[in-house]
Amino acid sequence: MVSVQQWTGREASALRSALRMSTRAFAEHLGVALRTVAKWESLGAETQPRPDTQAILDTALARADSAAHSRFEALLFPERRSARPADYETWTEDIERAVVCVSRQNFPFAATLLNRWLGSHDPHRLDDKGLYLYGRSLVLLGDLQRDQGAILGPLSARHSYLTARGMFSELDIPRRVAQIELSLAVVLEMSGQLEVSARQYELLAADERLSPRDRARARLWVGTALSKEGNNEYATNAMTAATRAFEDLGEPEDWSVAHQKLALAHRGAGDLKQALHYIDIARTTGTVDSPMQRVRLDTAYGHILLSDAATRNDGLSVLDQAAQVARQYGLSHQLRSIEGIRKDQQG
Repeated sequence: MVSVQQWTGREASALRSALRMSTRAFAEHLGVALRTVAKWESLGAETQPRPDTQAILDTALARADSAAHSRFEALLFPERRSARPADYETWTEDIERAVVCVSRQNFPFAATLLNRWLGSHDPHRLDDKGLYLYGRSLVLLGDLQRDQGAILGPLSARHSYLTARGMFSELDIPRRVAQIELSLAVVLEMSGQLEVSARQYELLAADERLSPRDRARARLWVGTALSKEGNNEYATNAMTAATRAFEDLGEPEDWSVAHQKLALAHRGAGDLKQALHYIDIARTTGTVDSPMQRVRLDTAYGHILLSDAATRNDGLSVLDQAAQVARQYGLSHQLRSIEGIRKDQQG
């Protein structure tokens, strides 16, 4: 809320305009003479109301509604106009809609919703609430870029996450900072830095800034990174611990995903029987509401089938279906993973 230390005709005129009153109505509202208001309008900053009138103006400003306060600030400080978005509620609604769009891989519409705000506001001119919404929008943009496979460079998930982390650090919101650090570890894993990402996951799995669910996810992803390195025994132990945690927390979807990861770890260790056992659990309990979930599950299943000569053709067919969906929704990273599996098989 804007306050005025010393009223002049300029601030008084701005208050009249913000209240959307005529000079006569404003005079009656304050209980002052019409000629006094006319003087403020004509002389502006060169005249100052008397002390008793200063108090009257203070009261009138304090009793004004939030919309009038916003107009008053915009009139006094036009250079700050971009510092307070006209409608934070609309921005919040667009963020919520973008969350749904990203979860369903509707990337074009999600990008439109987010860039509507990111492109029209300078974060250096935003108040704390605006900066919070800007940071949330950047995190969602990072999620979108990550799912599309844009993980490094100036227009990448890493860049968006780092910028958002700086904002939430400035706002002193440690939970949001830790969540972004978890997303940055995912980017490290996707870029092939498996040992570094595994160490980061290990630290975050015990980080009290994160929720129990996020800490369990970090524990699961320790196993994911290490299984790609071929350290399947430790990876399996980490994934099993995460699976138990998801069961205790009552998180069925995460529990199902953990079985998918366990299946791949057993495939890497050469135990196809256990791999098929765990992937069957994942396929029968997991939901495939989004293209990303469907592609990941089919890719894992196809990879396991491809590892056995007796089911090789079935595996290729499942991978073809997964690649088709990945291509349709612009899931570039998933598509590269499928192509990598095919090349390994051919090799």
